[in-house]
Amino acid sequence: MVQPLLTPKSTMPASERPSRVASVIVASAAAFVALLLVGAIGLWAHYGTAVFFEMIKTGIAACM
Repeated sequence: MVQPLLTPKSTMPASERPSRVASVIVASAAAFVALLLVGAIGLWAHYGTAVFFEMIKTGIAACM
C-alpha cells in the first residue's frame, strides 16, 4: 500500500475549513444585489411605475 509523503498539519477536513475567498465572493455578490435593488427602487421612486417599466424594457431590448 502506498503511503503519503507528507501528512496534513490540520486534522480538520478540507470541506470544513473556512475559506476567505468564498466569503469575499459571497459578500461581493450580496453587495451587488443590494446595489441593484437600491437602484431599481430609486428609479421607481423618481420616474413612477409606467416610466420605470418602459425604461427597463427599453434597456433589455438594447442589450439584445
